[in-house]
Amino acid sequence: MKDRKKKSSDELRSEYDFDYSKAVRGKYYRRLIDEGSNVIILDPDIAKAFRDSVSVNEALRSLLDLTRSTKRLTSRSTGREKKVRAG
Repeated sequence: MKDRKKKSSDELRSEYDFDYSKAVRGKYYRRLIDEGSNVIILDPDIAKAFRDSVSVNEALRSLLDLTRSTKRLTSRSTGREKKVRAG
């Protein structure tokens, strides 16, 4: 155990050697396009408003709750305006 700690931390073990000549650029690109991704890019002005993904999710959930409650309120109305009778 002590011998391992004496090794320089900059040395990679042999199992970490990567042969870049066999690397394929964009190997998973088509799959991402076909299946979609869960990565969302926020515009810089929006990203400044949120400190992390938790706060973004909270804001979006709040917005969804608001739209659901508003939808329920508007779906109860008949959609017709009451006519004011001239009298």
